[in-house]
Amino acid sequence: MPQLFNGFIRYLAEISFRQAILWCYLIWYLVTIRFYFDPSPKLWINSLGISGVIGTGLWLSVSPQQNSKAVKPDRWQIFRLYLMPFCVSSFSALIKDQGFIVILSPRQGELLITLACCGLFLLLVYGIKFLRKSV
Repeated sequence: MPQLFNGFIRYLAEISFRQAILWCYLIWYLVTIRFYFDPSPKLWINSLGISGVIGTGLWLSVSPQQNSKAVKPDRWQIFRLYLMPFCVSSFSALIKDQGFIVILSPRQGELLITLACCGLFLLLVYGIKFLRKSV
């Protein structure tokens, strides 16, 4: 267990700003899911289908051509290429007719919780980075 914890801390210490923003996207999505979850299989199956179609298109657009010396995308990148369309399609289905302004909840409490979760994550990341630099 300590190795897992140390690996997690090391990951957070080495995370780039761009990666931290992607994690905030996921946090935003998960908090919204917490408030607006719909158990309807149709919603989740449709989101998986959209993820398959769009994710494959994205993967094809970033994968090197045959005989190319370009760097192949890693598994984590490929996973994200499929995860993002899934999250976007399910998010949009869940917030439909809920009064959202783009991605912002009309309920102030929910918006504050979402912003607080993202803020705490960023504080954790940059706190670890600061502590690692000072040691």
